Amino acid sequence: MQYDGRMPLLDIRDLKIRFGAADAVRGISLQVGEGEVLGLVGESGSGKSATALSVMGLLGPAAQFSGQILWQCGNGPTKAVDVLRQGHDTLRRLRGLEIAMIFQEPMTALNPVMQIGKQVAECAAAHSSAWTGREAKRRAIAALESVAIPEASRRYSDYPHQFSGGQRQRIMIAMALINRPRFLIADEPTTALDVTVQAQVLALLKELQKEHGLAMLFISHDLAVVSQMASRLAVMRGGLVVETGDCARLLTRPEHAYTKSLLAAAPTLHTNRDQPLMTLDTTR
Repeated sequence: MQYDGRMPLLDIRDLKIRFGAADAVRGISLQVGEGEVLGLVGESGSGKSATALSVMGLLGPAAQFSGQILWQCGNGPTKAVDVLRQGHDTLRRLRGLEIAMIFQEPMTALNPVMQIGKQVAECAAAHSSAWTGREAKRRAIAALESVAIPEASRRYSDYPHQFSGGQRQRIMIAMALINRPRFLIADEPTTALDVTVQAQVLALLKELQKEHGLAMLFISHDLAVVSQMASRLAVMRGGLVVETGDCARLLTRPEHAYTKSLLAAAPTLHTNRDQPLMTLDTTR
């Protein structure tokens, strides 16, 4: 299949994912264009992370899947690659160089016994034989500086436990972006952070997205967080996309009962604390 410049950078078509007898994703279709930020929201277990891992080719042998995940390689008219049907070598080239991912818990994603500078440098060296030794270190320090890690050259040799949660998430962002990918998946990147640090990380992601023209899939269960990042939203429930649309419209005039329930379940300064929060609609 040939794509032109007007076609989506990422085109997910009727994706289904099953683990044993359990259906994690039940036939979803999503598109993300060049430089666009698509927000993917829904409660835990709705299939958001399974979708993200499938784009990265990280589902593992236990997953059964069908459908297509078409990735537009290179610039201009080019042949699309179906990520679900690629071998190890092709996926290895795609990961990091063209598609990168930020995971939601950096303390488990980082190697606790490896210096953070070397972990960042390893991401660069994995995709270029020229980026070894001093050059890899130089690039790693520059990447750490780009995400506002203070005294990056001095802290190159520090270990993950010597950084705060917000700094560890910044290190994960540096690792994801060091090779200048075209597409970034952010899977609940602020979940484990307090509100102040969460705002700092979101501001950093917005700045980097604009600076590099990144396309992004931003995943969260928090509609307020997603609304700060995305221009368009897709709402998932039970492995299905139940509603998509412009961010502003969907947040002010939702059409699906589940989206309305998600919005109503979020507490505000005006929420009556004597009443329980509205439970999510499970009838549709």
